Amino acid sequence: MFTQNDFPVLEFDDSAEAKINPIHFVKRKFETDKMIITFFPEVLEKLLKTGQIAEERTIDGENPIRIYRFTERPDILLTLGQIGCPACAGNLDLFHAMGVSKVMFCGGGGVLDGNIQVGQVLAVEGAIRDEGFSYQYVAPSRVIYADPEVTAKICRYLEKKEVPHLCGLTWTTDAIFRETVERIRRRKEEGAKIVEMEQAGCIAVAQCRGFAYGALIYGGDDLSGQEWSDRGWRSREGIRYDLVTLCKELVAII
Repeated sequence: MFTQNDFPVLEFDDSAEAKINPIHFVKRKFETDKMIITFFPEVLEKLLKTGQIAEERTIDGENPIRIYRFTERPDILLTLGQIGCPACAGNLDLFHAMGVSKVMFCGGGGVLDGNIQVGQVLAVEGAIRDEGFSYQYVAPSRVIYADPEVTAKICRYLEKKEVPHLCGLTWTTDAIFRETVERIRRRKEEGAKIVEMEQAGCIAVAQCRGFAYGALIYGGDDLSGQEWSDRGWRSREGIRYDLVTLCKELVAII
């Protein structure tokens, strides 16, 4: 059923079929249902150089997507995420059509609370939908929540392994250069701990298609102060490597 609205982004069509569907681009399905999406290219390169992963295949296109598998756990795939919901969550929809039904995401984002240290892990419970992609998959709402059962499994595992972490919301935005003082204040009041560019879309795809999805985001740059602070967050190689390793354990239990 198509619901009309004065604003196109708020119009929603719950039809499962579109003119172009992910299955139209599937030439060969994966032999496993587990995948990690990471935003840490240097970790991927390290895993490749040390023989911990091997290339599974390349999905051809104008922007080819390289898929890897862990050599000791060939049932777990790994790929580098693309920035923004249309690219990252759009690819996720394709991966699901190729047989993936359990996904862990690991990346970094800007903290809205200066007390969140660089490297502190957030288990994503949901996202404030300040973008457009997710509205094509799930009816309009201010916040979209991840599957609570999946989130609970992730948090229990982190507690069991004594991994310091937070649980909460992110703020998903399309516009990195429009994170204004007032928007930051408002999103923080709503409960968002970190700002990023993919979670609302990825959660929406998982909810629409019906598969397990979880995400760990680590605290990166700081938007909470008078001035933006980079905090050298991209250089935290150890943290980033450990997050991928942690996701390899989590994707097997969600």
